[in-house]
Amino acid sequence: MKITAIKTFICNVYRTNWVFVKVFTDTPGLYGVGEATLEYRELTVAQACQELERDLIGKDPANIEAIWHDSFRDAYFRGGPVLMSAISAIDMALWDIQGKHFGVPVYRLIGGKVRDQVPCYANGWFAGAKTPEQFAEKAKKALKIGFQALKWDPFGSAYRTLEAKQFRDAIKCVEKVYEATRGKGDLIIEGHGRLDLPTALRVAHALEDFDILWYEEPLIPDSLEALAELKKRVKVPIACGERLYNRWQFRSLLELRAADYIQPDVSHAGGITELKKIAAMVDTHYIPICPHNPSGPVANAATLQLAANLTNFYLLETMSSDVPWREDVCREKVRISDGLMQIPDAPGLGVDICEKEIAKHPYKPTALRHYRGTLVDIRPPDAKSYYDSGSKS
Repeated sequence: MKITAIKTFICNVYRTNWVFVKVFTDTPGLYGVGEATLEYRELTVAQACQELERDLIGKDPANIEAIWHDSFRDAYFRGGPVLMSAISAIDMALWDIQGKHFGVPVYRLIGGKVRDQVPCYANGWFAGAKTPEQFAEKAKKALKIGFQALKWDPFGSAYRTLEAKQFRDAIKCVEKVYEATRGKGDLIIEGHGRLDLPTALRVAHALEDFDILWYEEPLIPDSLEALAELKKRVKVPIACGERLYNRWQFRSLLELRAADYIQPDVSHAGGITELKKIAAMVDTHYIPICPHNPSGPVANAATLQLAANLTNFYLLETMSSDVPWREDVCREKVRISDGLMQIPDAPGLGVDICEKEIAKHPYKPTALRHYRGTLVDIRPPDAKSYYDSGSKS
């Protein structure tokens, strides 16, 4: 079997654009799908995927390890989000091909499964909320669906520091959600890498009153040493990893003991092949792995295959709703029952994309919302569930 072509597809989904990849083979009808969604750099990463094509044509898609290594090595200026997202998407697609070729889900090819379902926390549940009271009401509704934890960023448009009113408003929002959900689910506070060290310290100390599950990306990125310093000085657990792109960066994070929860993204940190290695390193430190997973259906499907297999996989990030055309542009079966997402048993990744439907939603440039005061505009008014669900009694 040989690789014959690589094709990319970009689909607008309101807040961003999904970037999908198909890797074709010379076996009729056999191809694999991957996802390289890199928010705000979608055109760039799609081109990076196409540039990898010239080196992969004619290669055996079963040689996944060799293809990963050569793609990483031959970039020369290796690493970084663009190259690694492209490698990630192609890696997913190659595993998808192998699963389809043998008629088994990918998790069977990477060691089998240790669980049939994985607990989920919700992101995006807060869409449209403006006041602490509105956040609290939306939190109640999200927990009724069965999610085991809720994540959100209460810091508005702040950057580096928080003015007195911004600080009070953020903590009040956490307080209201905590009061509305106490005993029903955990809270996760998202920092989006926005604060400097003294401000993040002040916030972390205030969060001690609310028994949060973790404080995510509290500091401006790029200094793991600063993150390690923060972790030493606070009592709340710290999570990090979505902006690290390979095992060597995660090794540094672990050696510095800078996080309590590790969050690699399968669509940015090297795909299924690399996340297996990252998870094994993380496990030697007895730390849970909770992958970053806010993107599209193919990334979610690949993350689920890892969730089935990794012994130290703890909690899955799940978007609480999505654009109404998600069901048109992809073929997936997602089931959540009592806050647990079921691991699919279909061959490969268990998901596919529809080129004709994707073409109906062409690329649209979007801007980073975090510092524009539009952070909660994460879903359109007609957003809907993309999964079958069961509620807690």
